Amino acid sequence: MLRLVIIALGTYAALVLIMYLGQRHFTYFPDRTRYDPATAGLPDFEEVQIETADGLSLIAWYKPAADNRVTILLFQGNAGSIANRAFKARAFADRGYGMLMPNYRGYGGNKGKPDEAGLQEDGRAALGYLLNAGVPLQKIVLYGESLGSGVAVALAETNNVAALVLEAPYTSLPDVAAKAYPWLPVRFLMKDRFASIERIGEVNSPLLVVHGSDDEVIPVVLGQELFAAANEPKRLVIISGAHHNDIFDLGSGAAIFDYLDELFPEDRSPGTP
Repeated sequence: MLRLVIIALGTYAALVLIMYLGQRHFTYFPDRTRYDPATAGLPDFEEVQIETADGLSLIAWYKPAADNRVTILLFQGNAGSIANRAFKARAFADRGYGMLMPNYRGYGGNKGKPDEAGLQEDGRAALGYLLNAGVPLQKIVLYGESLGSGVAVALAETNNVAALVLEAPYTSLPDVAAKAYPWLPVRFLMKDRFASIERIGEVNSPLLVVHGSDDEVIPVVLGQELFAAANEPKRLVIISGAHHNDIFDLGSGAAIFDYLDELFPEDRSPGTP
């Protein structure tokens, strides 16, 4: 029996070590291929370069806003690249919204390796790009999906943007991992934490949280907990029957458009500030 216990403990320790050493491999799933906007169905978007403070040049796709509409700064989830979000960009652009979609470091042809500090720097650089392009904070909406919600919340903590939209967000990455791997001491092991629950109380921009009731990756309860900790004004929309990857098509897209139209009624009058 003692031998079996020792073997079991040794096996468990080895698994913990493997998960610890390879944790970023289990967190980030980048598509490193460089695509162009036209190939992805966005011929009216321009490929631009965003310079980060630590010396990287990030590939991003940009289309300025029409008339007096706001610009959406989208931070994607942990898998694929911005090419996989072209359908979202198309939907926003067709409504006249501006759209900036930065590829993270290590994604979509960019150099570098993704981690929390790097993605936060990428987010700051993307926001800086819009500001330098003449888009003021009061005309910028931060939209974070899944992993990207952590990038968006961190930016909104220190920048009073027009609005913050979070799709399938979480309280922190260790909270997500703890539900996925209850047999691992993930709260003590994880390097990248994206602790949005510690930041959301400092966000004063209008907030929309959209989550699928049947999200199998980030349980809806984590989105609800983050929403409960947030300041007013805020709105929570639970999409019944939606999972993690079909939420936009099943209703979050419509909820986001309704919310933005309420916050920023379309005004095409010439000279309107």
